[in-house]
Amino acid sequence: MALFAGTGGGTVHCSSSTAPVKKLSIVIPIYNERELLPKVLERVRAVNYPLELELVLVDDQSTDGTREWLRQHEAGKPGVRAVFHKRNVGKGGALRTGFKHATGDIIIVQDADMEYEPSEIPSVIRPILDGRCRVSYGSRFLGRMPTGMRIPNYVANRLLTLMVVLLFGQVITDEATAYKAFEAKTLRKLHLKCKRFEFCPEVTAKVLLAGERIHEVPATYFARTFEEGKKIGLRDFFEAVQTLVLCRLGMM
Repeated sequence: MALFAGTGGGTVHCSSSTAPVKKLSIVIPIYNERELLPKVLERVRAVNYPLELELVLVDDQSTDGTREWLRQHEAGKPGVRAVFHKRNVGKGGALRTGFKHATGDIIIVQDADMEYEPSEIPSVIRPILDGRCRVSYGSRFLGRMPTGMRIPNYVANRLLTLMVVLLFGQVITDEATAYKAFEAKTLRKLHLKCKRFEFCPEVTAKVLLAGERIHEVPATYFARTFEEGKKIGLRDFFEAVQTLVLCRLGMM
């Protein structure tokens, strides 16, 4: 299902709107993260945010007890929107569901694992709050090296980022970062179709095609292994390449 209407080209936009920004929505796509999710939510809630906080938790038909834990401990809490998919649709589909339910003025993605540091969320959204941009990414490669990233993953990340530069004309350092923050009104103008991990290349491509610029700030990253629950693989690299090309050709 497509959640957002219309995208187009045009002039480059960097300044945000003058409407008051009051609420931050953190959208967390979740699949089989029973062990780590409570720790992630604890760390997310421990941060001092400059805005009212809303957590949008989207369970993508987990089978390891995550779903039951969410119903017991999170659903119904003030400031929490818990959504449960009736079937597994993938990370991209879970994010589109989360964006649909988010009510914040700024929306940021947070993975349901411990690879990123939630205390850095305020610095990722700060450029949007300051009116410098409408889209801000937390880059794992800006002035630092990600901890524990396997060489194949590092090479894949660099190649995808290079493709963004060549195809869309903006120099960025991290196309596939999970820390992507958006002015909500800007995000809702995008026509996203992603189902799996192609969310990252699709949203990046469509943001740039819409005439926006992506601001980047440094983000800390601690990669986990496949044994620890890492889900992205080689198939996703080729899907990302295909997504970038199709978006550039106006076919997606």
